[in-house]
Amino acid sequence: MTTIRRSAVRWLADDLYRKASACFAALLIYQWIRCLGDYWWSETFAIVNGVLLAAALANVLVPSKTLSVGVQLIALAGLNLAYSDFQWAAFGGSRRSLRDWSYWFGHQFDQLTPFIWISLGVLAVFHVIVLLRRRRSYILLLTGAAVLSLAVADSILTPIYLWEEIAWIVFIGLGWLVASHFAGFKRRHPDNWEQLLEYPLSLFLPILLILTLVMAAGLFVPTVKPVLTDPYTAWKESRGEAVPSFVGDKAITVATTKNNADTRSGYSRNDSVLGGGFTFDYTPVMEVTTTLRSYWRGETRSLYNGTGWLESAEERAEDQQPNVGGGQALKANGLPASTKTETVEQSITMVRKDKFPVLFGAGPIAKVTSINGSADGFPALNWLPDSWELRLPRSSSSSYPKSYELQSNVPILDEKALRAGAAAEAGAGMSAIYLQLPKELPDRVKTLARDLTRDAATPYDKVLALISYLQMNYTYTNTPDLSRKSSKDFVDAFLFEIKEGYCDYFSTSLAVMSRSLGIPARWVKGYSSGSVPGNPSFDQLQGMPGGPPVDPDGPGTYTVRNADAHSWVEVYFNGYGWLPFEATPGFSYPYAMPEDEPATVTPVEPADAGSADAAPVDQDGGFAVKPWMFWTAAGLLALALAAYGYRAYPALLRRYRGVGDSVNARVVYETNRLIRHCRKKGLEVQKNETVRETMSRWSARLTSLQPQFAAVQQAFENAMYSSRQMTEEEAERASASMKQIREHLG
Repeated sequence: MTTIRRSAVRWLADDLYRKASACFAALLIYQWIRCLGDYWWSETFAIVNGVLLAAALANVLVPSKTLSVGVQLIALAGLNLAYSDFQWAAFGGSRRSLRDWSYWFGHQFDQLTPFIWISLGVLAVFHVIVLLRRRRSYILLLTGAAVLSLAVADSILTPIYLWEEIAWIVFIGLGWLVASHFAGFKRRHPDNWEQLLEYPLSLFLPILLILTLVMAAGLFVPTVKPVLTDPYTAWKESRGEAVPSFVGDKAITVATTKNNADTRSGYSRNDSVLGGGFTFDYTPVMEVTTTLRSYWRGETRSLYNGTGWLESAEERAEDQQPNVGGGQALKANGLPASTKTETVEQSITMVRKDKFPVLFGAGPIAKVTSINGSADGFPALNWLPDSWELRLPRSSSSSYPKSYELQSNVPILDEKALRAGAAAEAGAGMSAIYLQLPKELPDRVKTLARDLTRDAATPYDKVLALISYLQMNYTYTNTPDLSRKSSKDFVDAFLFEIKEGYCDYFSTSLAVMSRSLGIPARWVKGYSSGSVPGNPSFDQLQGMPGGPPVDPDGPGTYTVRNADAHSWVEVYFNGYGWLPFEATPGFSYPYAMPEDEPATVTPVEPADAGSADAAPVDQDGGFAVKPWMFWTAAGLLALALAAYGYRAYPALLRRYRGVGDSVNARVVYETNRLIRHCRKKGLEVQKNETVRETMSRWSARLTSLQPQFAAVQQAFENAMYSSRQMTEEEAERASASMKQIREHLG
């Protein structure tokens, strides 16, 4: 056994620097391509990440270079076939016709486009990087080019900040340089190298500590406003345009309150595992000019697997209406001709350059009138009449439309019709997939649904009873406490253990409980209405309920952000068809109402992004290098060195940050800091409590500080909700009141 172990060690140690360089190259490419998260499909990330993993493992484990390349190409082909929805087409032409063979081969190959070209390009770049390992100057040049390109992308090309990716690339580059130095030392001084290996801890531990200190210095030192303005910012400001700044927020993704809020909100790409926490991302996605406020429908999912939603085999095999053209009528199955509808015109302008799998619109879409301002020359679009999806084929190489115009026929909510006739009976004639439930679904979920709807006479009343129970008994939060979870089923864990969550929790629970009662239901994801720029709701951007009332029937131009990503449920009623329902607290679906019933005025919904990459899986769809790997290595040493700077400098820096700061934003920030300070000093902060309610309760307890709390409350409300910019004098008075409160509390 010892002989085998020694042989294995010698085998792995042979040409160790080349194998280590392969790992460094794979990690470098992986970190760099993360900046493409808004442009690539999740399938693309899965293929590319799999190719990188296969390339690194083949270089490490396969001794023959020729055999290693063969293994990598086989892995590349297999990944492309698995993730590109490739379907084998039998040859149907003349076997003697070269033209028929060429057409057949081209059809097969087109199904792998563009995934095959991207993965081949990444594999080629991987091998080029490995070849550059021989000289340290090449490593420095490569690392510098990667950092510079990400810095440019961070400033100009992408709407997100790439600090973490840049930090990891610097860390990888430093590690690669150390490995290069040791490889050269071993080559020039083999005898001395053997002696050094006798004391591995004394050799490698100082290096690890130095790298840790370098990275910790970059991650934990206080942020300072640049002394010189970079050319891009100067150019933008000269044009009177604002440049988003993330100075001071480079570590925002780790500032969680309860658990792992490790993803940003946005439209989800993988719904098979729901749950986890997320942070709100308020980056605009699109602007929708519409004749009726609505939810902007994206995709449908019908197969619940106990942890999330999948596209069922029946959905994948759905008959499509291919090559949709301008003005072509789109049939919507599951919407009888007797159901009254309202025509809604929409004009969508994309702000981000994401490539989504579908075009968004009020459901169901009736026709597309123009793409990119033209009624002709449409990209390949397929309409799915059962799922109500307007899809771009996954293999399509065309870019996502910059703008498009739609017309939708939205069902009118007629409660009288939903409580009479065929609609008053249990669903019939629908596919069994809309009643599907996992065999492992705990019985207590079904029992709860039956108990809640025992007195409801019709399917419509049963759905309303379920919604009322969910909204009244469960709390909305973007950071659910997953430590309470023990059940393997997502819905069961939410209803009986976690009892808090965001839209994915509420919508999935409504769909599952409706199905348990024999009521057909399906899960839908897309975006909620968004906000009207002419009537800004700062509270929505903070994820807080309340705010100015908005007419749900009001036309206008709505700005839809990543934080508006949302999920809801559609329920089928006999003779009436599919109708959307909203189960998330604080949200209200903007229905089209009958003419004899006035539309109700509902508050602006709180920002929600559960359909975002709120699942604890990586948004890219592949393996991920988690931040805790570095934090564990950094440990207490980095925290101790950064503690003083982290605690002492931020207040001083914020005071002298310059003209780029908003006085209103600074007052809001300082108020939130005061609330955290008071909580540390023993003052209780209730969930979902407004600042006014908090300050009033504290004033009643600390009567000597009533004037100070009142002044802080007034300043906060002016800064948060007023369109007027506060003056420096007002901000200073608020700061003085905050200081008095801190001094009193000690």
